[in-house]
Amino acid sequence: MKRFTQTTAALLASILTLGATSTASAATRWDMPTPYGDGTHQTQVARSFAEEINAKANGKLTVNVHSGGSLIKHPEIHRAVKTRQVPIGEVFIGRLGNINPIFKLDNIPFLATDFDSAEKLYQASKPALNKALAKENLILLYTSPWPAQDLYSNKPVNSLADLSGMKMRSYSPTTSRLADLMGTTPVNIPFSDVAQAFTTNAVEAMITSPSTGVNSQSWDYISHFTTIHAWIPKNMVFANKRVFDRLDQATQQVILTAAANAEKKGWALGRKLAVEHTDALAENGIKVTEPSAQLVSELEKIGATMIDEWLNEAGNTGKSVMDSYQSM
Repeated sequence: MKRFTQTTAALLASILTLGATSTASAATRWDMPTPYGDGTHQTQVARSFAEEINAKANGKLTVNVHSGGSLIKHPEIHRAVKTRQVPIGEVFIGRLGNINPIFKLDNIPFLATDFDSAEKLYQASKPALNKALAKENLILLYTSPWPAQDLYSNKPVNSLADLSGMKMRSYSPTTSRLADLMGTTPVNIPFSDVAQAFTTNAVEAMITSPSTGVNSQSWDYISHFTTIHAWIPKNMVFANKRVFDRLDQATQQVILTAAANAEKKGWALGRKLAVEHTDALAENGIKVTEPSAQLVSELEKIGATMIDEWLNEAGNTGKSVMDSYQSM
């Protein structure tokens, strides 16, 4: 009788354990680190993506967005998703330029300077982008662009000579190279430290979006904004493919549908905020000007140099992407 009781107890324990495991697998939680604060449109898009999944996954999956680097800092997000510390994350694509040249393409200046061109470049490069991520067992879910990158400074800039010797903020391998070619000194400064960097003279100029300027209240430390429209960079949200593949097909489709909707929202917001945030800079006292013909000519020469350098580095993949883009 004692033996029967022990056997029965073991069986019951096993059943309870299986039940608990089944319940846990039925209610999966994904923590999603993002690098930017809640005031940015990128985080707003990420939250709408998560909310759609949470509403439509029938309780099988909950996505929790951790904004502003609160869970994992921006430089570590890619590795954290790759190593399954977290199943999903968001990064600024250009930050990964040292991993694969296709990520550098997102920051090449004067290649795609308006949203129509930027969308074509994205479509032309998407197969290569997917392939690069697949090598790391990652899956691209969606991209969301920033407005075009413009020039911030504390004096008028009519030519590159006006920037010579200045400390320029950089945030990716490509922007560091750009700063070098512009005759400035690149200084790697994350978004969260931009205001402090200017007030302490750690940097004296930067090329970034009007949205970054608005979100960091750049009128407190910047006087001039030149609309050079150098390029339109993107953030991307991606997941660990092994973790994604463990989900049932219906839940996977919920994620992919939410991702497609987030991408549409992100691109629409990028276009909208390019105008609104440039206006906001002017309304708050920054002098907004168009670039001089000389500055445009000088920057376009730098752009041509950087395109050639990228094509040499990217090889056949780069040529295929560029041929596809030009055919569009």
